[in-house]
Amino acid sequence: MTTAEHPPTTRPALGRLRRARARFLAGHPPPADVPDEVAAAWRRARFHGVRPDTATPAAGRAPQSPEPELLAVARPVLERLTPVLDHERATLLLTDARLRVLWSAGHAPRDTLCRDFSEESVGPNSAALALRTGHRAEVHGPEHILDVWQEVSAVSVPLRAPGDARPVGTVTVASALGGGCAPHPQAALAEATAAVVEAELRAHLRPPERAVLDAYLAACARQERPVVAFAGHSRLVSEAAARLLSARDIEDLERAVHEVLRRDAPGTRLPGGAAVEIVRHLGETAGAVAVLEPAPGRVPAAPAGRPAGALAGHSVPWRHATERAAELAAAHGPLLLVGERGTGKTALARELLGATESRVVDAAEGDLHETLPADPHGGLVLRHAERLAQSDVAAVLALLETRPSAPLLVTYTPGAPPGPCLQRLLDTLAARSVTLPALRERAEDIRELLTAVAPAPEPGQPPLTWTLDARRALERYPWPGNVTELAHVVRSLAQRRRPVGPVRRAELPDPVREGPAGRTLSPMEHAERTAILEALRRHGGNKARTAAALGIGRATLYRKLRTYGGHA
Repeated sequence: MTTAEHPPTTRPALGRLRRARARFLAGHPPPADVPDEVAAAWRRARFHGVRPDTATPAAGRAPQSPEPELLAVARPVLERLTPVLDHERATLLLTDARLRVLWSAGHAPRDTLCRDFSEESVGPNSAALALRTGHRAEVHGPEHILDVWQEVSAVSVPLRAPGDARPVGTVTVASALGGGCAPHPQAALAEATAAVVEAELRAHLRPPERAVLDAYLAACARQERPVVAFAGHSRLVSEAAARLLSARDIEDLERAVHEVLRRDAPGTRLPGGAAVEIVRHLGETAGAVAVLEPAPGRVPAAPAGRPAGALAGHSVPWRHATERAAELAAAHGPLLLVGERGTGKTALARELLGATESRVVDAAEGDLHETLPADPHGGLVLRHAERLAQSDVAAVLALLETRPSAPLLVTYTPGAPPGPCLQRLLDTLAARSVTLPALRERAEDIRELLTAVAPAPEPGQPPLTWTLDARRALERYPWPGNVTELAHVVRSLAQRRRPVGPVRRAELPDPVREGPAGRTLSPMEHAERTAILEALRRHGGNKARTAAALGIGRATLYRKLRTYGGHA
């Protein structure tokens, strides 16, 4: 499947694609020259049970009562384009965010039209791909699964809500399949139509909503600061704010902003460093814009439920994991911290206990059943649960049976399938478990981690700094050893280099400097990679269960991981 970012040379010829599709439908694996994203889309169609001979139900008239707001706004724009469709022999379609067709016109044969463009219903198509990736997407002929679309080329562009990255639908232009695959001849028409519809969406905002939107856009334009706007039940969240704030943070911020609106106190600065601007229209309060501006050199206050001074990082995956761990640790009872080696499980466990009398025991040292305290009142961290002997597992289970609310934090690194005894312990702790993300899944935290893991400079010496090129190389490296490996690299550099100027890329270890081998991933591959990593994390790194959950074979999963290489 190809998006606008793909060069035409990445596509095999139509004839080869047709033969590859026929082989796939006959039960054979796709040939190696089929792009991975196309093969993955075909497999998803098979997983969803989409039959190639499925007859697509023709797209009927758009619902009239009530008419969706998107259609009401877009209809005049789309109807003005009808003469263009006649000239270009093309079909224009509008879908909502659930990929339901709201409007269609043009020259497509009736048996190629449908009411639902979800992949679960019709398999791979440009509208579903555009909605998933957030970019213009094209699908041509044999890249589709359905027989009726084998002579159709389509290009789709996502539609976004005013001032927000939230997709509200897509614009699709379909035409007869030409001699080549890309680019679609009507790509410019699809882009222009989407731009005009988005402009109309903004123009149709009610005046108070438009006032809040204008204030939000003005705040975002001044600097790349985290900005959140509230108008009634609507929210606008900038990219910087989305990276910094979790869903719970935004809810806390919204409650605080509503209190400011209730008191009608413009210019209020919240404890977390957010300046609140009240937006008015014709003298009435329309909403508010919150700009997060922590004082220079000051770390924003940790939100409720997150341990103060926890390990560095403000990415969404890391914040979600640590906040959830803090919530569970605040309630009495054991806690299981799961993650790859080096992700910071033990450090987080110590931070969560926060007690000087807490004790750390390592299952790798053996004979745990002889040293396990009967009453770990000060808190106990049990490391490397995957190495527990059967007798040690029994001792831990006995402790949990006699003291179910014991402050016990267990760290577990998935690997070989656990035995029945260990599996029983993991099942016992499953309801109170948190999986920490790997460092490659939160590369945006590396800049902050570089400062956190660097050793203190010698008296009179400057702290360790990094050139932009070096930091980018560090962010691209996959870090199989996670934070532990990053800390080792940083400390080694600090010990052996002269403290003159920032660290350059040439000073980094060869694997880090050269970066992961392979090409840049396409948007589709990024989406697939994210799904695979999420499934791996959800199943504790167990590749057999991950492959089953994804509906693919284990060999396919291993091939995907090898293909993505350092990216995964």
